[in-house]
Formats: sequence, C-alpha cells, structure tokens
Amino acid sequence: MAFWWPLIVLALSFAICRFLLMLIPPKVPSIDVDTSDVLDDGSQTKEESFIYIPRKGRAAQTDRVQCYEPATMKYLGFFPALTPDEVKEHVAQARKDQKIWATSSFKQRRQFLRILLKYIIEHQELICETSSRDTGKTMVDASLGEIMTTCEKITWLLSEGERWLKPEYRSSGRSMLHKKSKVEFHPLGVVGAIVSWNYPFHNIFNPMLAAVFSGNGIVIKVSEHASWSGCFYFHIIQAALAAVGAPENLVHVITGFAETGEALVSSVDKIIFVGSPGVGKMIMRKAAETLIPVTLELGGKDAFIVCEDVDVPHVAQIAVRAALQSSGQNCAGAERFYVHRDVYSSFVAQVVKIVKSVCVGAPLAGKCDMGAICVQDHSERLQSLVDDALEKGAEIVGRGSFGNLGEDAVDQFFPPTIIVNVNHKMKLMQEETFGPIIPIMKFSSDEEAIRLANDTNYGLGCAVFSGSQHRAKEIASQLHCGVAAINDFASNYMCQSLPFGGVKDSGFGRFAGVEGLRACCLVKSVVEDRWWPFIKTKIPKPIQYPIAENGFDFQESLVETLYGLNVWDRLRALVNVLKIISEQKTPVSSVRRNQ
Repeated sequence: MAFWWPLIVLALSFAICRFLLMLIPPKVPSIDVDTSDVLDDGSQTKEESFIYIPRKGRAAQTDRVQCYEPATMKYLGFFPALTPDEVKEHVAQARKDQKIWATSSFKQRRQFLRILLKYIIEHQELICETSSRDTGKTMVDASLGEIMTTCEKITWLLSEGERWLKPEYRSSGRSMLHKKSKVEFHPLGVVGAIVSWNYPFHNIFNPMLAAVFSGNGIVIKVSEHASWSGCFYFHIIQAALAAVGAPENLVHVITGFAETGEALVSSVDKIIFVGSPGVGKMIMRKAAETLIPVTLELGGKDAFIVCEDVDVPHVAQIAVRAALQSSGQNCAGAERFYVHRDVYSSFVAQVVKIVKSVCVGAPLAGKCDMGAICVQDHSERLQSLVDDALEKGAEIVGRGSFGNLGEDAVDQFFPPTIIVNVNHKMKLMQEETFGPIIPIMKFSSDEEAIRLANDTNYGLGCAVFSGSQHRAKEIASQLHCGVAAINDFASNYMCQSLPFGGVKDSGFGRFAGVEGLRACCLVKSVVEDRWWPFIKTKIPKPIQYPIAENGFDFQESLVETLYGLNVWDRLRALVNVLKIISEQKTPVSSVRRNQ
C-alpha cells in the first residue's frame, strides 16, 4: 500500500491543478463587427420602406441577387451575381493567402476559433434575428439550428481538432517490420462550398471551420435565398481572422446564381455542396472536368418509427418538433411517420392536440411557434402534395393556426398539417417535402416498418422509438441511411465528433466529425526506415538484375516465410530462403573472366 500512496497523491494533485487551470478564463480578445447592414438605425421610416413583390414562377437570373424578408416581404437590398471571371479572381486571392495560412500553428487556429465562439455567445440575439429575417424561421429555431450546432462544432475542434490532424502512425506489416508507417494530413488548398438557405449561419460556418482549421482557404457561395444574412456573417469571420493576424483573403463569401456556382466548382480543389439531388448531379458532372473530390448532402426523406411500447405523449412531442424543424423548412426533419397499429390512434390524437396549439406567424412581429416558408412558391408545391394525397384517399385530421400575418405575406406561410390514411403511392411519401406536413402510416410488425422505411430513394437519417433499446437498435441497424437516432431525433448532429451524411439520393461523403475534418485534407501515406541509418532496405541478391534462375523460388519461399499459416511451415520456408541467398555468392574466378 505504501507504494501506491505517492501515485494516488500525484494523480489527485494533477487533477486538482487541471481543475484550477480550468477556472482561469483564456485571454480572448473581442472583435468589432460592422453591423450597419443588418441593424435598423432608425433612419428609414416605415413609409420609406417598401414591400418586395417577386415574379411568380422561375424568375430569370439577372446581375443582382434580390433579398427580402419571407415573413413580411420587406425589401432588404441586393447583392451582385458574380461572373465566372470574378469567381476565379476570388479563388485566386484565397489560393495566394492559403499558402501563408498553411504554415500557421494550431495555437493560432485555436485562437481564431475562440474569438468566433466568444462573439457568437455574446451576440446570439443579433445572429438569430438576422437569420430569422432572411429565412422566416423563429428565434428559437435559429438558436437550436444555428447557434448551438456551430458552438458545438467549435468546441469539438478546440478539444480534438489538432489530435486528428497530426500524423497518425499505422502498423507496418510483416514484410516491413524495419519501417515506420504513418498517415499525414496536409491542406488541400482552396475548398469551395455551395450551401443552402435553411441554416444561413451554420451552413457558412460549418465548412469554413473545418477548412480553415485544417489549413485551407475557402470560398463559399451562399444561396440566392439567403444572401443578405450570409454577407453579414462573413463580416464576423473577417474580423476574427484579422484579430489573429491571418491573411485577409483566406475566406470569401460570394453571391450569385447557377453560373456563379459552376465557376466555383471549376476553380477549387474540393467542393462541398448542400442542396437538391438534381443540382448535386450537375455539380458532380462539373467536378469531373477537373477531377476534384466532392461531398454531397442532398436532403432526405427521414423515417420516424414508433413502436407500440413507447411513452406516446413524450414521443408525440418529439415527432412534432421533428416535423416542424427549422420553422417548417424541414432541414434534417422527419418526413415519414410509421406508427404501430396498437398505438396509432392514441399517437395521432396526441399529435393533433399538439399541432392545433402551434401558431404560425411572422417571427419578429409577435409570439409564434413557426415562421414563414423561405422559398417563393414553395407553399404552392406543399399544397399540391397534400392535394395529391387527398385525391388518393388520405385525410387531413388537424392543422395549426395562423397568427401575426401581414396581408402581403400570406403566400409565404403554410400551417402544420397532419395527414392519415397515407400510402407509398402518394407523392407525399416519396418526394422530399421540406415543409410542415406530418403523414402518419400504420405498421403491424418490425419487418413491415423496416420495409416501409427503406422504400425511398433517399437515405439520410432515421429515428426509431421503442421501450426496448435493443429492439430500437435492431430496427435502426437494418435501415439504409447514414444517420440513426435511437429514442431521440436529430441528436446525432449535436455530437460533432460524428460524421454527417447519407446514401442513395441523399448524397455521399461526410462533413462533421473526424471524417469531415480529414476530408478537407490531402491524405498522404509515408514510409521511412525505423532504425536509419543502421538498417536500410537492400534488394536480395536473387532478385537483383539480372534476376537469378532461382529468383521465383526465392520469392515463393519468402512469401511462405512471412505469411504461412503455421510456424513450422514458415520456419521450413525461412531455411530455404537462407539457402538460396547463400548459393548466390559469385566465385571470384568467374568475375575475372567477365572482365
């Protein structure tokens, strides 16, 4: 016991010192960010502002990206739609500064993250309000989807990022025991990202954080539906880069339409795309011209499975949140609900009760639970999906109510809608909805639930609920998707150590986690001598040029020596290897004759 006491005291002392060091706040400077573009300084009166009326249908692309608030239709301004030459100039600037940033220390990169984290925490309301105005989501949804996820990613990178980017040593195998093998992770250069509108803050910061921390530059094309907020969020990044002495052109945020995106794909060293399967295929075709790596996150049709042994009121509350995720814009939301027939009626009743209490309105005009639809004309598409289901026998059993709506903004809102008696012949159960519709379908067995859940072209995520965790895990393990939550929904994305992505029409590749971080790197395999210069690689005499007549016999015996299935065979082969080598000694007389 006397031997262990000093070790216990040292361990306790170390733990206490670590705890005390945690109480000392790190020195993180504050940054000043230009907010004039997003804060109302009072100079514009209500009479001077005006309502923006976009064209119906697919408007022709111009040299400007027009911005407006979906919830009020208030005009926010415009940004330039960059030409291909302008995009190439942005990439060239980032490429020049990336060469400098590639030599930066992890200490400097961590300080950049801390400065961002400090600003985000201190300005949550401003960030969320900007996102709300640009996309129509509520402040709570903005906090959940924009602030928490981004803070979690920064915290994970601070804690583990350097560890996963340092060289990783691997085993060298039997034939290379005298070698050291490792994997190095070098910056790719300039990463390109084309991101969607549903999470304007996080969709910019998510690829930017991984790219910059791994030593890259990045050029991000924001959606034409969320350019106003994106350009403000870019100011935050610029200020943080300046605070750590980073090159000013390391990160770029650009605006535009399809032509802008195509030019970006043609100019960068890797492309990350978040959007639809149709556009994702176009991105792949364009990326094939320069053979750059591609990460595609193309949405989903996530299944939400409810077994008969659950706490129905508890799961119903989660189900509604899952369906109405991000103000009914349904990013990473559930779109198909499969409920065991034994609890089907009670589950539907609970969901109807919750949804009828949901108030739809302009998020910043008063209290509401769900905001506006961001994309113009999308509410009409949602209604067409509902109409198709009704024509094929479905039934609406509950809808939410409207609250603070302006007369000019009615088309931008869609109430949460519960539909029963649905089947897979309906478009609602096959096409990505991206809206606050809750179609609920019965199942009788676990096998049927698995078959229904897999009957889709998408494969992003799923959620399985059961009183038996083992049963829920068994069901989830048989679902063909990239993300699975057991007795919860969307919790995976808050675990930033985990990769995020899907299969089938949901895309491929991963962001977040170790896999997403290393996907921003050139992965290089390196082999070197373990005991240099004392032991070096030397080609055995029998297989040196000119190859000896028994060269193949030597190779055959060498293979069995290294990989034989039992010790005796390997020893026998080793004896033969040594014998062949000894026979290769060339007599001196023969050497003289050759001279």
